[in-house]
Amino acid sequence: MSDDVLGCTRETRDEDAYLVAFDNIASEPQNHIIVGVRSDGRIVATYQITFISGLSLGAARRAQVETVRVTGDSRGQGIGQEMFADVERRARAAGCHLIQLTMNASRQDAHRFYESLGFAASHTGFKKDLRAG
Repeated sequence: MSDDVLGCTRETRDEDAYLVAFDNIASEPQNHIIVGVRSDGRIVATYQITFISGLSLGAARRAQVETVRVTGDSRGQGIGQEMFADVERRARAAGCHLIQLTMNASRQDAHRFYESLGFAASHTGFKKDLRAG
C-alpha cells in the first residue's frame, strides 16, 4: 500500500512488477500473502509470512513477517492486533518457535505497536540495496 509517508516514495505504479512478485511468492510453498478484506470486499490490510528452518536457537523454525500494511483510514480499529493474532496462530501451526520482523526505524508508532504485542527490539538489522550498483 502506498498511502503512507514511506510507501508513497518507494512503491511503484508498475502493476506488472507486483504481479510477477505475487506469482513468485505463490510458487514458494513456505511463503504466503495474507489479505484482510472488509465485508464490502475492500482490502484494508496485508502481510507476508515466510516459514524458515534455521540452525540457531536449537534449530528453531521461525516465521518472518514482512509487508505489514493497514490502510490509513482503517488504522486504530484493532485490525493490526487481529492480523498479529493470525500471524501467531499460523506460526504455531507451522511449528515455529519465534516470530521475527523488520521495520523501518522511522516508524515510531509501529515500534510502540509491536512492543505492545510482546515483540522486543532485540536485534539490529542491516539491509543492502542491490539495485543501487
